[in-house]
Order: sequence, then C-alpha cells, then structure tokens
Amino acid sequence: MDYQQLVTQRRTHPAWRLLAADNAAMIASFLHASFIAPNQRTIGRQQLASQLDDHLYHLHQSAGEILFPKAATAYLDDWASDERGWLRKYYPPGDDEAHYDLASATEQALEWLKNLGQRSFIGTESRLMTVFDLLHQIVDGSELDPRARIAELKRRKADIDAEIAAISAGHVALMDPTQVRERFLQMAATARDLLSDFRAVDTNFRTLDRQVREHIATWDGSKGELLQAIFGQRDMIADTDEGRSFRAFWDLLMSPSRQDELTSLLDAVLKLGPVRELQPDARLQRIHYDWLEAGEVTQRTVARLSEQLRRYLDDQAWLENRRIMQLIRDIEQKALALRGEVDERAFMEIDDAAPSLGMSMDRTLYNPPFKPRITQQIVSDDGVEIESGALFEQIYVDQLRLMSNIRRALQTRQQVSLGALAREYPIQQGLAELATYLKLATQDMHAAIDDNQSETLDWLDDTGRRRQATLPLIIYAA
Repeated sequence: MDYQQLVTQRRTHPAWRLLAADNAAMIASFLHASFIAPNQRTIGRQQLASQLDDHLYHLHQSAGEILFPKAATAYLDDWASDERGWLRKYYPPGDDEAHYDLASATEQALEWLKNLGQRSFIGTESRLMTVFDLLHQIVDGSELDPRARIAELKRRKADIDAEIAAISAGHVALMDPTQVRERFLQMAATARDLLSDFRAVDTNFRTLDRQVREHIATWDGSKGELLQAIFGQRDMIADTDEGRSFRAFWDLLMSPSRQDELTSLLDAVLKLGPVRELQPDARLQRIHYDWLEAGEVTQRTVARLSEQLRRYLDDQAWLENRRIMQLIRDIEQKALALRGEVDERAFMEIDDAAPSLGMSMDRTLYNPPFKPRITQQIVSDDGVEIESGALFEQIYVDQLRLMSNIRRALQTRQQVSLGALAREYPIQQGLAELATYLKLATQDMHAAIDDNQSETLDWLDDTGRRRQATLPLIIYAA
C-alpha cells in the first residue's frame, strides 16, 4: 500500500470518510438496520426519513438528551451529497419521489465494522477443503492432455464406487455437528457476500456510464469515431473477467432446474439439528430469490443506461449537449474574469418567491352563522334616502332543508338521483338551490357523480317561466 495513495483514499473514499465521521456510530447502525439487515435495495425518501426519525428518537430516549438535532431529511441529503457519497439518490422513471440506495463503498465499511466483532465460531476445515476443491477445479479445467483427464475421472469413479460399496455394506460416514455448522456458516457468509457483489457491479456500470457521458461532452472529433470508442468500451466491459463471471452467474441462476435444486437443498439443510441450533436468519431460505431480485436490478440498470445513452447520442441531443458545454465553459471563463470585481450588494429585491392566487372557484358558498355577531356602529344621517328593498331581496337557501329532503327520500330506498329528488321536492329557489344540492353531493353527503351520463331538471322561476338545466348524473346514497 502506497503512502500517497492511502492519503488520497482517506480524503476521497466514501468508506473511509464514513469510518472517520463524527456520527459514524449513528450512521452505520441506521444504514445497516435499513438496508443490510432486511436486504433492501431501494427505499423512498418519505419511508426512509420516517425510519430515521424513529431511529433518532430511540437514541435520544436512551441518552436522555438530544444528540442529533438536525431533521431526518437533512441528514439524508447530507449523506447523499457528493462530499459524502454514502447513499445514492435518484428518481425512478415515472415517480416524482426521490429514492435512496446504499452505495457500494458504504456497504464495504459496514461489513468491515461487522467483522470487528469477535466471532464465536471460526471454521478452518471447511475453508481448507474449499481451497483444495478450487485447486482441483483449476488443474482439471486447464489440463490439455486427454489421457490425464480420463485418468482423473477414472480415479473419481473408483472413489464413488468405493463409497457406494461402503454404504451398501452399512458403513455410512456422517459429518459431526461441528462440521455441519462450520460449512453452513461459510455458505451463509458466501451467500450474503454475493448480494454485496451486485451493488459493486451496479456501481461499476454507473461509473462507466458517467465516464462515457463526460467523454461525449468533451469530444472534439467526428461522431463516427465517438460511437466506435463508446461501443468499444461497452464491449470491453462485457469481455472483462468481471463481466464474464457475472454473465455466467446470471445464466446459471436463471436455470429453472438450478433454482429448484437450490430450494430443495436449502430446505434440507435448514431442517438439520446442528443448523437449527445456530438459529439462522430465515431469509437464507430464499436467498436465491434475493439474488434474482438484485440481479434484475443490475440488468435493468444496464438496460436503462443503454437507453439513456441512445437518446443522449441522438442527433438533436448531440448538438444540444455540445452547445450546453460551450455555454458552461463561457460562463466559467467570465466568472473567473469577474472574480473579486462583483458588487456584493443586492441589485434586485422581490417581495415573495411566487404570487399568491385567489381563484374565484375556490370560494365556498355562503353559510349563515348560527349566532350572528352584530357590532354597533354609528350611521351618519345626511338626509339621503337609502333604498332598503335590496336587503329583502337576498336569497338564502336553507341547506338543512335540502339535507332533510335527501334523508327522507333515502328512507324508502338505497339511493336516489338528483332528478328524482327534484320531482318529489320541486326546486323553489332556482339555481341557488341547485348549486346547494351540488355542494351537498361533493362535500357533505354520500354521493356519486357520473360524468358519462346526464339528466335534465326543470323548475318554475318567480315569473312562472319554466327553466331547465342539464347536469351529470348525481346519485345520493344512504
């Protein structure tokens, strides 16, 4: 490990920054409980903020004082910032709520902290056997001499025949409980490590995509040369050891027979007595489904990045991106030229960030108070006659009377339309009464409004003329 490299990592690597943070214990405990323990890939902002509120509340209750005064959303924004990089904040397609995913570096830090604890059981035999098995696979898989490979297969066949003969004779060799527990713990650790690998693969694909976008924005050559360079990198990442290993793993996991085999093996192992004594995590029984879910997230990430890259390389977007980068460079140059020369006094002030709107349709209908408040005022008498007839021409619709009409109609049926109601209790006050019926349908009564059907209501006005109104079908229900 190089000294300068470690100094740079201490300053820039998210995992090291997390371990050196003042609130590292709070952050690590919360992120482990929210993401690692339940194997949760992504969580919405509102749900994660609620979980953090509960976590901070329990910490404050235990300490008897406020240890972390900031709001939960402020902590989440801080952890997802470029300066921290412990969470990845993004917006899923078609969703306007931010979601969070655990960064791969954060998972590495949490795993390191978890391994600091003293393990109650450290198995060595199973790992030694794993080393032997891997070495045999390497040697056998790379042997070019057909006779040597045939000899090895015959040796295995002889061992299998000898084992079959021993079992037939009644000599069955079983693992002792220690060996069973040791191999199970190693299997569980490897299975959980696979879930961490998916986040690392996902991060690598996103890093590649970001590098490609930066390459596009700063490219000065022809578009054909750019496409050749970009898709060459895409093929290169697929042909790397990591890409080939992931593709082989995914093909193996997608096999229905392999899934059934994993299910039956896990069921059989978890029923063993030595394994039950360990009280294993119940999620291990469906760990292969967690692999599938995590792998699908990675596959969707690759597909989404490819689609975004296709749109990004569109002719129109190509020109727009080149123009945007040129404008940004011009702004940066002018900002550097004016640095230290800008007057810091406010050059413009506004009363508010947005105008306040008062929509006429937002106003509710008039409801007279039960106890009107009358204030005594002095009215000047200047000898001018005041027309008082307008005071007696005001229309007041008794809403209680209309509600009583609806309830009486519903005493003999389950529902009644506004048209039937108007025929039983004729409209007396015209449009004002009709509008009150509409208000009751939308606010105070159980009602349904069907815009696909309509009905016509009629009534007589004060002059004896017949009036009509066509409305959507309104049905009041009991």
